[in-house]
Amino acid sequence: MPVTKGSHTMREVFQQELREVQERLVEIADLVALSIEHATRAFNESNVALAETVIADDHKIDAAAQQLDELAINILARQQPVARDLRIVVSALRISASLERMGDMSEHIAQLARYRFPDKVVPKSLRPTFASMGELDVEIARKLVDLLRTEDVQIAEDIRNEDDKVDALHLSVFDKVLGATWKGEAIDTVDATLASRYHERFADHAVSIAKKVQYLATGDWIPADA
Repeated sequence: MPVTKGSHTMREVFQQELREVQERLVEIADLVALSIEHATRAFNESNVALAETVIADDHKIDAAAQQLDELAINILARQQPVARDLRIVVSALRISASLERMGDMSEHIAQLARYRFPDKVVPKSLRPTFASMGELDVEIARKLVDLLRTEDVQIAEDIRNEDDKVDALHLSVFDKVLGATWKGEAIDTVDATLASRYHERFADHAVSIAKKVQYLATGDWIPADA
């Protein structure tokens, strides 16, 4: 019957559009991973050229996120999906927003490196801590690409575990700059506080995405404090 055939074709088109949504999320996550790799290297090595690259390329992440949002909104308007399909499209919009914020955090880290050039952003005593935070953020970003590509919930757990390590380092930075032995100037305290916050927020957004993917894969919502 023509109706059945037409419905079947519409369904195929819809499934293709959903696949395109997923592919675009992976592409954005790839851009974010490259951005944080460059930003943390610029930050730790005081590489101003690399910092400038991150800042100049942030618009690519913003544009890709905007295009994905337009696609998702278009799907919602035309297809009027229900149940799991609706959750996928709405989650894609929220994941896109989180990826865009991760790009912003990466840009902020690069901006600190540019502002302080040719000096390093943080005093010597904190550099190993920030090197570790940067490595963790890069690892989290790479895992996020894999998670969005595969929807493997184990990767989501790995991201949450890596985030715990970032949180611990973030707290150690605060302990250091508020401690009695801290010899840094006011600007050092401000830079360390901001930089630590940017690294921590980057990882937090990744966890937010990981929870959404877990929910889509399992149907179980993970509480914010879990």
